[in-house]
Amino acid sequence: MIRVLSKESKDNRLAQINSYWRAANYLGAIQLYLQDNVLLEKPLAPQHIKPRLVGHWGTQPGLNLIYAHLNRLIQDNDVEVMLVVGPGHGAPAILANLFLEGSLGKFYPALSLNRQGIGELARRFSWPGGFPSHLGPMVPGTMHEGGELGYCLSHAFGAALDNPDLIVACIVGDGEAETGPLAASWHSPKFLDPATCGAVLPILHLNGYKLSGPSIFARMSGLELNQFFRGLGYEIRVVSPASTRDAHVQLWAAMDWAYAHIRSVQTIVRSGRAGSEPWNQLRPIIVLRTPKGWTGPATLDGKPIEGTFHAHQLPIADPASNPAHLRALESWLRSYEPKELFDAEGRPKHDVVAICPTGEKRIGFNNRAIGGGRIPLRLPEYEKHAISVGLPGSQQAEPTYVLGEYLADVFSLNEQQKNFRLFCPDETSSNHLQQVYAATDRAFECPLLATDEFMSRNGRVMEILSEHTCEGWLEGYVLSGRHGIFACYEAFSTIVDSMVTQHAKWLKVAREISWRCDVASLNVLLTSHAWRQDHNGYSHQGPGFIDTLVSKKSSVVRVYLPPDANSLLRTMQHCLESCNYINLIIASKNLTPQWLDAQAARENCKSGASVWNWASNNAGDPEVIMAAAGDAPTLETLAAITLLWKYLPRLRVRMVNVIDLFSLATHEDHPHGLDADKFANLFTVDKPVIFAFHGYPRIVHELIHHRPDPQRFHVRGYIEEGTTTTPFDMTVLNNMSRFHLAAEAIRRSGLTDDQAQQALIILDDRLARHRLYIHEHGVDMPEILQWQWQPKSQR
Repeated sequence: MIRVLSKESKDNRLAQINSYWRAANYLGAIQLYLQDNVLLEKPLAPQHIKPRLVGHWGTQPGLNLIYAHLNRLIQDNDVEVMLVVGPGHGAPAILANLFLEGSLGKFYPALSLNRQGIGELARRFSWPGGFPSHLGPMVPGTMHEGGELGYCLSHAFGAALDNPDLIVACIVGDGEAETGPLAASWHSPKFLDPATCGAVLPILHLNGYKLSGPSIFARMSGLELNQFFRGLGYEIRVVSPASTRDAHVQLWAAMDWAYAHIRSVQTIVRSGRAGSEPWNQLRPIIVLRTPKGWTGPATLDGKPIEGTFHAHQLPIADPASNPAHLRALESWLRSYEPKELFDAEGRPKHDVVAICPTGEKRIGFNNRAIGGGRIPLRLPEYEKHAISVGLPGSQQAEPTYVLGEYLADVFSLNEQQKNFRLFCPDETSSNHLQQVYAATDRAFECPLLATDEFMSRNGRVMEILSEHTCEGWLEGYVLSGRHGIFACYEAFSTIVDSMVTQHAKWLKVAREISWRCDVASLNVLLTSHAWRQDHNGYSHQGPGFIDTLVSKKSSVVRVYLPPDANSLLRTMQHCLESCNYINLIIASKNLTPQWLDAQAARENCKSGASVWNWASNNAGDPEVIMAAAGDAPTLETLAAITLLWKYLPRLRVRMVNVIDLFSLATHEDHPHGLDADKFANLFTVDKPVIFAFHGYPRIVHELIHHRPDPQRFHVRGYIEEGTTTTPFDMTVLNNMSRFHLAAEAIRRSGLTDDQAQQALIILDDRLARHRLYIHEHGVDMPEILQWQWQPKSQR
């Protein structure tokens, strides 16, 4: 129910909102410029100016205007609002608002509501050890950084999922609105069930310009905007004020309209009344037009500033060294009349903070924004879903299919909590995870047809053909206290490289802040991987996402390469139990030999890397180490060992499997790095190591570069060779086939007698036969297709 006020009461509140807005604008501006004299109690002098001026002004007045009216909306309706701020460099505005509402001082006692607190606020912005220009984990009430444009809306919708009482106000900058990821995320309401989820209120802030040129949306007419958003399923309200008062009147009305619209849709859908189909319910969006840098300098040196791109950063660049510009800055700051806003002690006056919510309703106190309320997942024991292996390699299975059955159990066990989702860009079935549909469907709010499969309004599998949107949804979901998995074709995971990079930075900083809650790890499952792109070919063959994570802070990244289904189950259980990490898991969806029973898989995962004694003919005193990381490399390494046993049986071989990639690093370089003794127990200290690796060979070399004598590692992996070809030929093209690995082991062993030379000739001949055979028959040779592991005693 919208609160109805008398004209006198409303005029009074409009005046309070304007006072608050002026105060926020003032505090935002002084953060850019001042290190002293922050209340202008004496004439402004060069020594009051910061020695290093950085930051942006242009977006601040619009952000402050929106924040002020959200405060009023929260007060009037006692509603929980989370704020996601998309425009970059908006930190000083949001810090100003958090300061005025008192939440900033709660987390940073030095930022109290007085003269000293204002001075500290001004000094800390863009100061070493202070607040950066973009919002970050150190800012309460935030879960979105804003520096990398395009993801605010997907983060906002991720936070709204399964939060039925939450409204997420998402400010979209007009520059950000031009990005591809943002364009896809406009479709998010088509996947958000109003019956069980909260609502997102997008507020598109059009101030005319980006960094140095006009924005597309700002140049669109009202009719064009209406047609654009109507086609996307939104009901639009444009706020285009002619004056300051008009801005407050229009935005007040727009906020009330949007709130009433949201509650009306939720009431209709949640009541199950006729006509409640979600696709019939348009979602509200507010478009706010304001001049860029509004209330700032109108002109400087005869050049227009307000309303142009010149207001984007610092409207006045050099006040400390230019007396005329110093006077212009003082005139600008005094135009807010700080004496009317703050008392003699520097405390905001009553009318300034009268519209601020109190207690936990303050935006800066939103518990979800700091990851609060997280309920640990109830997880089934993976042994329940483990496959029976018997002799290593005697059984075949599709690892992701087996994982799908496990995840169906995860969905069922957490149905009441509704705190787990799978995010996947239209590939759940393609990735052979379709067993999850035994427990849930794909979410879809649009009309359904009889030919659709596994789709419903309340499904918990989120599929849209946008890697950006899926990954952004997951980030918003876990950062607001829930759990999930992003499953993707390996080659397309690099589309979200920069998103995951930013998330890694967020986690790194968040871990250093005591009042941030632990959040569930961002679990990335990559399948349909480089070594089994039989029909898609070269464009789909790329394991580069490993490279993205390996370069990130070791405190937050983990990379796992389970060799079979049981190892995948145990790895996923571990990752779903973890917090504050980015877990990368790479696994096959194809039928592959299964090597480890449930207990062996547990031990292999726990150790990170281990000797497979059953695949070693003299594990205690080897002459060469055959190592593998990844399912395809493991298969080829084991096959290479059988070739060595056949053609050079006296060569003493040890097999090492690496499932935790970072176990290769030293413990000083990564927490999962093996200590020197354990590393030596696996790889010896002086024997050659033939290493078959899932990704680019240089990654292994980078990880072991602090190990003694790293030159003895000879790594084979993906070297950017590929095409539409047979699975085995992919390993041949990249010099990682069993024949290449066996030959490399012989050459590095130092054996040069006739038997060793004859073995090399045979291996080379087998490679030649392979090339001829696949070109003639189109499939791999029978000896490849029918190969099966046999213990040495049975050969």
